[in-house]
Amino acid sequence: MSNLPFALPDIGEAEIAAVVEVLRSGWLTTGPTTKAFETEFADVVGAENAVAVNSATSGLHLAYEALGVTAGDQVIMPTWTFTATAEAVRYLGADPVFVDIDPRTYGIDLNAADAAVTDRSALFVPVHFGGLPVPDSAVSAFADRHDLAVVEDAAHSFPVVNEGKQVGHHGHAATVFSFYATKTITTGEGGMVTTPDATLAQRMRTMRLHGISRDIFNRYTDVSQRSWFYEVVAPGYKYNMTDVAAALGRVQLTRAQEFLARRSAIAARYDEGLAGLPLTLPAHAPEGSSHAWHLYVVSVPDGSARTRDQVVDALTEKGIGTSLHFIPLHLQPYWRDTYKLRPEQFPVASDLYERTFSLPIYTRMTDADVDRVIEALWTILGR
Repeated sequence: MSNLPFALPDIGEAEIAAVVEVLRSGWLTTGPTTKAFETEFADVVGAENAVAVNSATSGLHLAYEALGVTAGDQVIMPTWTFTATAEAVRYLGADPVFVDIDPRTYGIDLNAADAAVTDRSALFVPVHFGGLPVPDSAVSAFADRHDLAVVEDAAHSFPVVNEGKQVGHHGHAATVFSFYATKTITTGEGGMVTTPDATLAQRMRTMRLHGISRDIFNRYTDVSQRSWFYEVVAPGYKYNMTDVAAALGRVQLTRAQEFLARRSAIAARYDEGLAGLPLTLPAHAPEGSSHAWHLYVVSVPDGSARTRDQVVDALTEKGIGTSLHFIPLHLQPYWRDTYKLRPEQFPVASDLYERTFSLPIYTRMTDADVDRVIEALWTILGR
């Protein structure tokens, strides 16, 4: 039997045609296609401004920088996240402050976050893990309580409704999305930052391309000014999205609801098929919110006859791909050693790390593929 991978992108003829059209246009870097993608994405999430970038990591860095995070500041975030959420803080000489997570949703524990606030706290970064949003009312209450700006790490969470509004449309300082190859829509590599603040958006646009005051496209298409003239107003970065990537993203954006429906159907099939097994299945979104189902994360309960690693190894032997989201940052050597972190400081995340794993969930999976995973788990765990 052939291997079933953990994830595959869903690329059709429309995406291929859009990329070819850009390749033939003669304009490959940031230009009209990227601008159109920004406008269309902003319309979908209801954001005032959208800034396309070459990765969500870049987007986080730009958002942190634009908000004035600097050396000596602290940024509060969950330990249960990818390292990009934290590393972009270190780029600016600031320090991430990690806190534990909720045992059911894997979102940040806001009580633990309350205890982590100090006079150095400059920013709060909730992570919408797996596609399940941290409730916005709780995020807003925390931010108001401590007078902190919010940057939402929504790398897993498009398209998602959070308490009646699309993630990216809540009025927080910035929301950062990922379009990596495995995400719910993809540009291969890429991301988007949304913000209600036009000044913040302009700062990010300037800093994404070397701190230059005029985008390349504007410089070479505005005949009213000398095309070669530009000003460097800050030591910026090289974070711009190409029109090739944006062409792919524009088509994927039109398919986002189709993709969401398929991911939701797969999640429902897993929910039904895995019921009764010694596995804790993922939490669903509460009424008024939705789940992107970027990930379908299960955990092996304490006291199970098989460990997580034994289950994963057995699935691998059956040709079924899995992954782990995440190895908490307090266990990663750099973060552990730099900040003298110990597992007992994060009891929930430390425990869940030993017991969780992610099943394949992507739009190209057939019902037979999903059933194959279910049947394998029943074979491994059902006796």
